[in-house]
Amino acid sequence: MHFDDGLSRPAWANASPLLREYYDNEWGVPVTDERGVFERISLEAFQSGLSWATILAKRDAFRTRFQGFDPDAIAVWGEPEISAAMQDAGIVRNDRKIRATVANARATAALRSEGGLAALVWSYIPSSTPVPTDAQEAPTVSPESVALAKHLKSLGFKHVGPTTMFALMEAIGLVDTHPVDSHRRGCSGLWNEDGSARHGSPARLALPGG
Repeated sequence: MHFDDGLSRPAWANASPLLREYYDNEWGVPVTDERGVFERISLEAFQSGLSWATILAKRDAFRTRFQGFDPDAIAVWGEPEISAAMQDAGIVRNDRKIRATVANARATAALRSEGGLAALVWSYIPSSTPVPTDAQEAPTVSPESVALAKHLKSLGFKHVGPTTMFALMEAIGLVDTHPVDSHRRGCSGLWNEDGSARHGSPARLALPGG
């Protein structure tokens, strides 16, 4: 769908200036550091049942409340910190999701001895990416997101279902579901026009040192 600046975007990306900026500059760009991936997992979990516009509008407040999404800082939270978060009108005040973020911070810290959260998530990058002609053709789940969700749950992560993990994979570049006519198609640098991997292993190329 083309908009007033002549660029093609899915309709959701033009619903507000904030969403357009996010789509044009962030969505689908590889995120490969621990804190960045942890933040995205956390925000995708909070988004469940809500709109991404709601989460994006509150992102600064989330970052303040959750100490920059530093897993080590959140891992030591107890009832006082959880109670304080529940009183913060700037974020989504959901007890289960707040507690899940604390549990996920602890699980993230524990993963470092096995290569870390980012490496685990990126190990589930598919061999090819969808090639949708419009946003309605883009999938919302994949075999890889199902497997990733199962793996993370086995490690103690919470609120990481297959659909939420596919949204994460889209957001941080593991898959490219931009419509083929979007000006952001290919923004990750990992995929050819036909959906095949550009240079061998996308996971190897995307992670630091690849």
